[in-house]
Amino acid sequence: MRRNVYHVYILASASRVLYTGITNDLQRRVFEHQARRVPGFTRKYHVTQLMYCEAFRDVRDAIAREKQIKAWTRAKRIALIEELNPHWRDLSAGWLAKPADIPVTIREESSGNA
Repeated sequence: MRRNVYHVYILASASRVLYTGITNDLQRRVFEHQARRVPGFTRKYHVTQLMYCEAFRDVRDAIAREKQIKAWTRAKRIALIEELNPHWRDLSAGWLAKPADIPVTIREESSGNA
């Protein structure tokens, strides 16, 4: 039986606009942000650099942590990042895959005429 791992992550833009999210596939999700496939805030403000992440076995714990971090002040989120990543290095910089390498699956509805 495969056990899922859920990540709470913080992304930043070059000008340090912050975004906190949750995913069950951190690499895929970061690449989606970097490829600007995620509509909304991160695309609008070019938030693509992984600054911080935590892993959880239970999705409920991950959701609770995401909500906790989102409720914090900006200063507290920055302190969390700088505790483990004081130079604001993009933690995804060394990953092998590139956004263009992520396959996009398009599901077609079956008409029942197989």
